[in-house]
Amino acid sequence: EVQLQASGGGLVQSGGSLRLSCAISGFTFDYYAVAWFRQAPGKEREGVSCYSSRDDNTYYADSVKGRFTISTDNAPNTVYLSMNSLEPEDTAVYYCAATPVDGFKLPLIKDLHEDEYDYWGQGTLVTVSS
Repeated sequence: EVQLQASGGGLVQSGGSLRLSCAISGFTFDYYAVAWFRQAPGKEREGVSCYSSRDDNTYYADSVKGRFTISTDNAPNTVYLSMNSLEPEDTAVYYCAATPVDGFKLPLIKDLHEDEYDYWGQGTLVTVSS
């Protein structure tokens, strides 16, 4: 059984930093993607970042480029999201997700389409105060 467990959320002041972690178990695929999504109050869930082992590359939403960094070990056992220069607009529940990836799925994975992800963790709340 695949399980994802997100942690690391909390309250931080604007301009501050946080690092989210997602512990993954039972997930063994040669090619995979791991990602972070977020859902702000009253808004739809949106993609933040992903890593694809299919092309060994990382992808980011425009709103977080240069501020957030996704990283993972090779298993993957843990996925991290390092968030710097946080803004009140980053306040949201953050979710980690994972999925196996084939060549057909990769374009959708790169565009952070949440429907392409098969496995999800529970959310962790990040609150950025102004």
